[in-house]
Amino acid sequence: MISASTEPKKRRPEPDFIIGGAPKCGTTSLHFILDQHPDIALPIDEVNYFDADDPFNWPDLFFERNGHLDYRNPAPNNAETRNWYHAKYEALGNVRLLGEDSTRYLFSPMVPHRVAQRLPDAKIIFMLRDPVKRAYSEYWHAMKMMRVTTSFEGALTALPQIVSGSTYAPHLSHWINVLGKDRVHVVLLEDFQKDRQLVMNGIANFIGVEPFSLDGHELWFNKTSYPSSPRLMQWVNRLVGRRISRLRYMSHMRMETGTRMKIANRIYQFYFHKINPLLLTADTPPKMKAETAHYLSRLFTDLNTGLDTLLQRDLSEVWSSWDPVSEGKSGETP
Repeated sequence: MISASTEPKKRRPEPDFIIGGAPKCGTTSLHFILDQHPDIALPIDEVNYFDADDPFNWPDLFFERNGHLDYRNPAPNNAETRNWYHAKYEALGNVRLLGEDSTRYLFSPMVPHRVAQRLPDAKIIFMLRDPVKRAYSEYWHAMKMMRVTTSFEGALTALPQIVSGSTYAPHLSHWINVLGKDRVHVVLLEDFQKDRQLVMNGIANFIGVEPFSLDGHELWFNKTSYPSSPRLMQWVNRLVGRRISRLRYMSHMRMETGTRMKIANRIYQFYFHKINPLLLTADTPPKMKAETAHYLSRLFTDLNTGLDTLLQRDLSEVWSSWDPVSEGKSGETP
């Protein structure tokens, strides 16, 4: 029997590092690669705790019931959500490093302050990608998740997160200002795809574990399937899918779930895993319209002004859409 003095000290059930964004930038692959490290464990799903009451980041976590607002409250004095959060990490055991994956944290201005106050030693990893490609990828992900009922061009205003999710610079700057540069690590998906081992070595050094060889490990996750008939899927989503998609989050951050939530979850799981895949049979999406790509190239370059300086990279060498002087080159009038 191990004496009390030799038993390992039980660690706090909170993350040591967070993958904070951005969506559709390779974060799922990063999550599961890190989870294969012997000294690291992460909850299997995204946690989305510190931004659960942000209606811009997570409108799906807000419900109206009998004229009252039902939302998820991550305040430290809310026992239900605090216990839910801690239970995520208690279930992982006494691992050296615990991680969290919540890929919209980057875009919520209140989250860095909450992390600074409640996780004063946690480090943050952000993965970024060519912003035009990222926006298009999120559109198709939203289609798969049954939330899209229109074309990509229509979704640019119908789903604001498609544009906000590729607006990195002001949010990244805010995180650095709140936490300091030493607690923020930025990875470009394009670098990750070019040399995963080099990028993972940098991440391991950043979070404080021994780098490990990726040989023999699974390296890519969350492969996207696309609808063979986008218009048909838009119609199905408009008729049925978008209503069912809301059921996914009914039980999020609830320690106890009633019969209604359990039934809702079963309906969602059945439709998403059995019916929805029948429409997702293509391996590649349609090509983005050239005029849309041109518009987004100029938009995202301007929205991300200063990002190249912040990252100390010439992003035009990495991102084909990055062109600070595109208007001057094209000769077009704004």
